[in-house]
Parts: sequence; C-alpha cells; structure tokens
Amino acid sequence: MNRRNALRKTALLASSAVAAPSLFSLLQSCKQQNRLEWTPQFLNEDQARFISSFVDTLLPRTSTPGALDVKTDIFLDLVFAKTYDTKAQEHVAAQIDKFNADCKASHGKIFADLNEEDKKAILQKAESESGKFNPSVWGTAVGKQEPVGFYRSLKSMAIWGYFSSEEIGLNHLSYDPVPGEYKGCIPLSDVGNTWSL
Repeated sequence: MNRRNALRKTALLASSAVAAPSLFSLLQSCKQQNRLEWTPQFLNEDQARFISSFVDTLLPRTSTPGALDVKTDIFLDLVFAKTYDTKAQEHVAAQIDKFNADCKASHGKIFADLNEEDKKAILQKAESESGKFNPSVWGTAVGKQEPVGFYRSLKSMAIWGYFSSEEIGLNHLSYDPVPGEYKGCIPLSDVGNTWSL
C-alpha cells in the first residue's frame, strides 16, 4: 500500500469516528421528532392532527406514558382505515371536520392549533353535552343504548387503544399472560392493581 492510500484511509477512519456521534444524535432526534409527521392510512392531515391533539389532551404524559407515547393516534387511524366500511369512514371524517369547524367558529382555530386551556375547555363542554354509555354486564349494555355521539365514541376508542397497548398492558397494569390457579375467595386488597385485558 502506498503512502497516499494509507493517508486517505486514515483520514476516512478519523472522519467517520468524528461523524459517528453526530449521526447517532441525528438518529436520536428523529425519534423525538414531532409525531404529527406520521403518514395516516385514512385521515387527511388536519384530521390526523385533530386525532393526535385529541388523544394527547385526553391522555397526556404524566408519571406514566401518554397516548402519543403508545401511538394511540396511529392506532385509531389504522382502525378507521382497516375496519370501517366506506360509509363509516365518511361519517368519521365528517364528524372530525365538524368538530374542527365548531372550534374555528368558537375559538378562531382548528382543535390542533388551540392552546391547552382552550382544548381542555372544549373537551369539558363536549363531555357535558354528549350522551353516556349505559352500565354493562360482561360487556353488554343494560337496557336500550341511545346514541352517545361522536365525542363519547372517539373518547371510548382512544381509552381502549391506550389500555390495549403493549406498553401499558405489560408495564403499567397487572398482567398474567397464562392464568394461574383459581383463587375464588381472596381479600380485595390482594387483587392489587387494575388488571390488563
């Protein structure tokens, strides 16, 4: 190997050693990038931003991960894309657009662009005005269930998506992948944490 090639290879090795930490930090910053950059399967951009803002306001990060940490918004988009028929998809899209239009009429901006206080106020108003789910026994509603409206349905789906996530199920709820022995009579205090589905 001549001296020129040896110097070139040494320079390449040195520059790659210097560049490696920069590349690593670049990869790390991609992980922390604003998650509104995800590509929706069904929703348009404003609708996707609405879903992300909605679930983040409903289930923010605290001492436990928030809805965005477990990708509840992406999950809901996939549910709409893969399990809803065309009519149901059109209904969801129209309801999101209406919610955004109502926010713009009352606050001058779509939901995703509002400050946190305004978002909370809008959700509190929607909570007070929406229908309620009937009590249920083994997942079946007691009595005739009246329509609960878009807000309550979306809230229910967001909570379901959040608590069904692997992160929450495995690391924040009690989880027993293979049920053990049956213990029919134990003190309630021994049951402990809420159990994962």
